[in-house]
Amino acid sequence: MKTLIKNALVIDPINQLEGKYDLLIEDSKIRKIKREIRENNCEVIDLKETILLPGLIDMHTHLREPGFEEKETIKTGCEAAAAGGFTTIACMANTDPVADNPATIEYIKAKAEAGVVKVIPVGSITKDCQGERLAEIGFLARSGVTALSDDGNPVMNSEIMRRAMEYAVSFGLTIIDHCEDLNLAGDGVMNEGYYSTILGLKPVPAVAEEVMIARDILLAELTGARLHIAHLSTARGLELVARAREKGLKITAEVTPHHLILTDEAVKGYNPDTKVNPPLRSQEDVDKLKQGLKEGLIDVIATDHAPHTFEDKLGEYDYAASGISGLETAVALIHDRLIRQGLIGWRDLVKLMVANPARILGLDAEGIKEGARADLTCFDPAREWEVEPAAFKSKGKNTPFVGWKLRGKVILTMVEGKIVYDDRGGQSEIIY
Repeated sequence: MKTLIKNALVIDPINQLEGKYDLLIEDSKIRKIKREIRENNCEVIDLKETILLPGLIDMHTHLREPGFEEKETIKTGCEAAAAGGFTTIACMANTDPVADNPATIEYIKAKAEAGVVKVIPVGSITKDCQGERLAEIGFLARSGVTALSDDGNPVMNSEIMRRAMEYAVSFGLTIIDHCEDLNLAGDGVMNEGYYSTILGLKPVPAVAEEVMIARDILLAELTGARLHIAHLSTARGLELVARAREKGLKITAEVTPHHLILTDEAVKGYNPDTKVNPPLRSQEDVDKLKQGLKEGLIDVIATDHAPHTFEDKLGEYDYAASGISGLETAVALIHDRLIRQGLIGWRDLVKLMVANPARILGLDAEGIKEGARADLTCFDPAREWEVEPAAFKSKGKNTPFVGWKLRGKVILTMVEGKIVYDDRGGQSEIIY
């Protein structure tokens, strides 16, 4: 069956395409793009007054499987991604067993075949993500991994990180870097500053992140490695990245929607859903990150989707797990709080959430053009909705945005020409 998409506003800076177009889709590919297409014997989808984007990529997702299926599975994580408008997600390696070997990578790939979106496994830098012995990086590269990360755990040993970068260069891999000095962070649970003082919570200084960013930039300069800073959260961290890029180093960085929208003031009610790692930072940090986003100093917006069980987030703030279930709210938050405020535009979003993640991960971002895979995300900028975790497709209902009323919502996600998520009529349906 052919599918004819009509009347959508197509925005794709990858192919310099912007305007109202019709798309004819057949056999998983975009066959025609014209101002108007007339075609018989096809399913017609009228996307009037919506925005059609290339399928979004989240390069920082925790799918939890294998080992933590009570938090999330590959199946439910893929469903959450589809509901959030993502057609491809890169899953972090801190599972159980850790993705430090080809067998676990192949397991993830096999499970992902039944998912509704595409899954790109990230291998670990070290065995068991413990930072003590290098993983079998050559074998991981042979299994198809294009990036390495111990996300959730920093590589504290500088010698091991140096050698990891050298191997990564040899095999053409990117290091996705969780920057945290554990000695400085200690057992802190929120950003060090005014609010940690008045709330009486153990603080994590911003310098705990910045020291590691500085170290790994120096190591990247030494080795020539491609270094991607995960979940950047501080103003001085951004300055370090900007200076490194001015020197011509292969440094990229991502921010999360929650680090762009929330500050450490959100912790005032001791809501465990505001506990993340790195922690929510000061207003000054948030303002500088937004400015960096506007100036093009930040390459990627990634969700750092970190689903947890209700019990994980239960009890005292000190002992709650860190993380936000972010796939299903990300694009709506970006639209409502960043695009509508004029900070970035839709063309910027495609660069931040399609073109740049694809480049960093070594993927082919074809975008919307004739002959390309029909990976598409449709967004209704006028749809108003309220964040209700009970309606999430993810097993993780942990979000600090409960009850937020947002303007704009993903209403259709298509992977290789097949609709996998449909919310045009408010049904919010995953389609296999």
